[in-house]
Amino acid sequence: MEWDTSIEFDPVILLFEDPDRFFSVRTAVGAANALMNEFPCDDGKEFLAAIEICLDVVKGNAKPEQLRAAIIRAADEAGVTAIAVLH
Repeated sequence: MEWDTSIEFDPVILLFEDPDRFFSVRTAVGAANALMNEFPCDDGKEFLAAIEICLDVVKGNAKPEQLRAAIIRAADEAGVTAIAVLH
């Protein structure tokens, strides 16, 4: 099975408590990195759903827009500000 980690979606900028700390997410790899390394919690329902959708996107079983929406929901759940950027 070949995974496609290069699929892009409209960016989501994540702003954390530290005003100098932000993260822009626009790919499944970026989403996985943000979720696993940047999020303040890793046990919320929306967080776990975003991880699952991230894997589904690289496998070709979900659309990138679904992952984008999941990242926004996970950020809301974790108290992280998410700015949805549209192109």
